[in-house]
Amino acid sequence: MDENAPKSCWAVTVWTVVALGSAFALLVLFNDVEGAQQAMAVAG
Repeated sequence: MDENAPKSCWAVTVWTVVALGSAFALLVLFNDVEGAQQAMAVAG
């Protein structure tokens, strides 16, 4: 089980990046560029 510890940390990081990227992509896809910029400002 010790081998899974480092992977789980990276998995959380990767999933967070993927989730934020997907949310941003969906906002842009629906042409809500202003809302997407505000979301990135809050996230950043």
